[in-house]
Amino acid sequence: MKLPVEDYEGKHLPIYPPDPLAAIRFRMEQLDLDRKALEPSIGSRARVSEVLSGRRRLTLDMIRRLHRQLGIPAEVLLAS
Repeated sequence: MKLPVEDYEGKHLPIYPPDPLAAIRFRMEQLDLDRKALEPSIGSRARVSEVLSGRRRLTLDMIRRLHRQLGIPAEVLLAS
């Protein structure tokens, strides 16, 4: 049974998923990873830089690998 507060919050204060790049950066910080650690999932150093700066979108293969490597829900990464 939902409490009235939960019902109100669900209608008026929805929680949206985080931005995919913000989620990646946050998880990198949590795991104390640098950009080099993302190269197996994203590609070259230049590709990692392009993705993290927003100049290149994540591909489905990158999303799958990042999900496995970092444990970020695929739904969050697909929002890009």
